[in-house]
Amino acid sequence: QLQASGGGVGQAGGFLRLSCVAKGSIFRINDMGWYRRAPGKERELVASVARSGAANYADSVKGRFTISRDNAGNTVYLEMNRLKPEDTAVYYCTATWKRLSHRVDDINLWDYWGQGTQVTVSS
Repeated sequence: QLQASGGGVGQAGGFLRLSCVAKGSIFRINDMGWYRRAPGKERELVASVARSGAANYADSVKGRFTISRDNAGNTVYLEMNRLKPEDTAVYYCTATWKRLSHRVDDINLWDYWGQGTQVTVSS
């Protein structure tokens, strides 16, 4: 129901863009976001955006990544600038009908997940 695209291989200092669209029987969506799981690590929040456009970012990506959304199209984007090798991970888009506010880093509160897309950053 969440279909992600983009990703692939990028170079350190470069740029990649991810997109994710909610399809099918998903109705009213409030918060949308991106998590990632690096090899040997747990899934972590990268960024989230409320329907209002208010965004949250992990400290590790602040100033480099930008999350945005198209409410009419139920689509969320992640623009990744100044890539670093440590950004290498599988990225998952996520969405919920809830308004999570400050609880966006509680993985159990998100309702819908995409299939994951690999991002690899070479040094």
